[in-house]
Amino acid sequence: MANSFLQVYIHYVFSTKNREPLIDPGMENELWKYMAGVAKYNHLNPLIINGTEDHAHVLISLPSTTTIGKAIQQIKGASSFWMNGNLDENSGFKWQAGYGAFSVAQSNLKNTIAYIKNQKEHHKSQSFEDEYLELLNKNGVLYDKRYLWG
Repeated sequence: MANSFLQVYIHYVFSTKNREPLIDPGMENELWKYMAGVAKYNHLNPLIINGTEDHAHVLISLPSTTTIGKAIQQIKGASSFWMNGNLDENSGFKWQAGYGAFSVAQSNLKNTIAYIKNQKEHHKSQSFEDEYLELLNKNGVLYDKRYLWG
């Protein structure tokens, strides 16, 4: 075969350090746009990025040349640097060290996009912690609760 063809969608979920509400609603749209720009710059195709004051959801199409870990490292690293440059110098913005990464089938892409788009409404009735546990369980991810929140 002369070429490689793939379509891999990854839904990342990660929070601010200690799940502190550090993402101000007045600047969140700029943060999501910046993260999308980082993704595009790194040849990742961002389908949607959204979240709340304490966490983010990123859905990308991953190219064959980038690992799951490298993709989110690029997005989290650059956006953390950007946030610290745009916030009060004492804010100390940081993302948590870990993340959740879940594969998304083409057949579930529209539902996943709608779910990410609806984060504000969703979190009126469910905490980030409960959402994250639900995603881990729904996707069959094995975890030890002792090490879940750091």
